[in-house]
Amino acid sequence: MKDVIRHLDIHPLRDMLYDELHSRPFQVIPSPARITHLALQVNEEQKREQFKHLQKLHELLGYEVPTRETQCYEQTFGELRIRWEKHLEFTSYTFTNLAPASRQDPFSEQGISVLPAGWLEQLPGTVIAALHVAIEDAREAAEPEPNEVKPWFEQMRLVGSSPQNGDARVWTSFKLHSDGFGRLLIYNKRMSDSQLGRLLQRLVEIETYRLMTLLALPVARDTAPILGEMDTQLARITEALAENGAADESALLSELTEMAARIEAFRAQTTFRFTATRAYADLIISRLEELREDEVSGHLTITEFLSRRLLPAVRTCQGVGERLEDLSRRVDRVSDMMRTRVEMAIQHQNRELLSSMDKRSKIQLMMQHTVEGLSVAAISYYLVGLVKYLLEALYGAGVAFDKAVATGIMVPVVLLAVWLATRRIHHHFHELAKTDLSVDELHEVKARKKRHERRN
Repeated sequence: MKDVIRHLDIHPLRDMLYDELHSRPFQVIPSPARITHLALQVNEEQKREQFKHLQKLHELLGYEVPTRETQCYEQTFGELRIRWEKHLEFTSYTFTNLAPASRQDPFSEQGISVLPAGWLEQLPGTVIAALHVAIEDAREAAEPEPNEVKPWFEQMRLVGSSPQNGDARVWTSFKLHSDGFGRLLIYNKRMSDSQLGRLLQRLVEIETYRLMTLLALPVARDTAPILGEMDTQLARITEALAENGAADESALLSELTEMAARIEAFRAQTTFRFTATRAYADLIISRLEELREDEVSGHLTITEFLSRRLLPAVRTCQGVGERLEDLSRRVDRVSDMMRTRVEMAIQHQNRELLSSMDKRSKIQLMMQHTVEGLSVAAISYYLVGLVKYLLEALYGAGVAFDKAVATGIMVPVVLLAVWLATRRIHHHFHELAKTDLSVDELHEVKARKKRHERRN
């Protein structure tokens, strides 16, 4: 029974799907520790270059070089632990300095302090988040007062939180300091190393995701005034169309087409960014709920701070995105109305053209009847001439008759014969026009009709 699964048809992605749930395990973080977290925007080529750069670090430190690139790579080099994660838009590095640290200034030593000189400066990618994290052990020693913490954040206004129902104390400012890094100070009160790792993961994700969320804000601010101008332009076009017949429809249609092209260009440039903003905002809300914060007296919690500062920016991006979609739909409706008016104008022109063609056809028919009358007279004249030659030949052969009388008698006979032949031809073409049959097919139908009449 143990080997029965091997005889079944296994989905080729089954192992990958199992491994995906364990691709980014939480870290185990001791107390105290000094950590530096970096998030870099990269393309696919830069992701490959980063893995080569990570291989170079192994060579510099004298460790075995990894050959297989994974979504999450973690390695400990003595007192240095490195964690590298690949995401859709960015990659993240977590450098953990496990060496003993001084409690005098938690940020005097960082996670990157033990990196080889020059390696970090050559890291491919664009830095979007950079954060120094200092973790202190407060399970035995008392934590400092808020006024003692403030100098370590360069006297910036602090955001304080007691996550996990008070098992830890977190201080941050959500600002960049003089070294170009943000700072996060964590005091571990009653948390295990695994719990501390999960807390750290949530906090650095909040820091990274909030910055990725705000990437759409400059785009929204640049786009909003242009959408306002196009909204006014569309209102003017709609008003012009409402004035019956007073608008230059070709000029308005050209203007609408240009506007629709601009809107599609804006959608192509902003749709992914606005969609990513909503996704990152949802992740931040989820991480904030997982913190289970208690308030620190006199300070905003992380949830309160981000709710007041971040969510309005998210709503701004969402509002601009919805406004762009609404403008696109309105342009489509006005374009449909314009196309309807153009089609109606074309149909009116076609009716006038058909009416004119009908009048010309009637005139041509009257002219044709006149010409046909003249044609009957002309054909009859020539036929009478031929008959006259025939009569003279007969008279010369000895047949006795009055040539003048015979010629006079033949004139009405010839006229009648020519007129009947002309009518028969007209009748034949009228029947052909009423059907979709060719001339040969029409003859065949008539032949079958005659055969049927003879049988009966």
